[in-house]
Amino acid sequence: NFIAMGKVKIKKSDVWIDMTPMSDVMTLLLTFFMLTSTFVKNEPVKVNTPGSVSEIKVPEKGVLTIFVNPEKDASGKPTGEGQVFMSMDNPEEMVQVLDKMTESFGVSLNPAQTKAFKAEDQFGVPMSDLSSYLSAPLNIRMKTLPLKGIPLDSIKGGMSEFQQWVNAARTVDDDIKIALKADASTPYKTVKRVMSELQDMDESHYYMITQLKKQED
Repeated sequence: NFIAMGKVKIKKSDVWIDMTPMSDVMTLLLTFFMLTSTFVKNEPVKVNTPGSVSEIKVPEKGVLTIFVNPEKDASGKPTGEGQVFMSMDNPEEMVQVLDKMTESFGVSLNPAQTKAFKAEDQFGVPMSDLSSYLSAPLNIRMKTLPLKGIPLDSIKGGMSEFQQWVNAARTVDDDIKIALKADASTPYKTVKRVMSELQDMDESHYYMITQLKKQED
């Protein structure tokens, strides 16, 4: 004879895990990435730099970056020339440089236009077009800027607009560093002209921004 036995029920107990240490770790990691991350600027003009095996880091602050881009028409086709744009990492100094340029060229800007310039990641339009350019909405400026560029032609035998922008930046910050970032497909004559204009101003020390590649590449 078989004796029927009842099932033994095991009392289930709730498992409690303290998540406080994990929350602390996540908070520390988030704080670390926020403090150490470098945010990429939304550059209207994209520059694909050539490769180089030299590794010299450009300073993160106090830099005037000069972009030399292959010029394209409205349809996106290369024209065989090149365009020059600039950026500064200090918005307050950018406005001071702008004030010197507008005063020199007799251009009047209202507070809204100055605010728009201060928010620009890159700048580079002829001074004659600056007022109308800064009056346009942001989405229009993003499309217009790549078709412009800072003129390299000398004005009445003196400095070009490009040289005057560099000179104004140097006047505002005597210790400012200059970095040249040229697209790999930019005509050499344009890059050489920019370098020559810098040399004419005794600006012979500047960084050349390239993409780092391995020696065997």
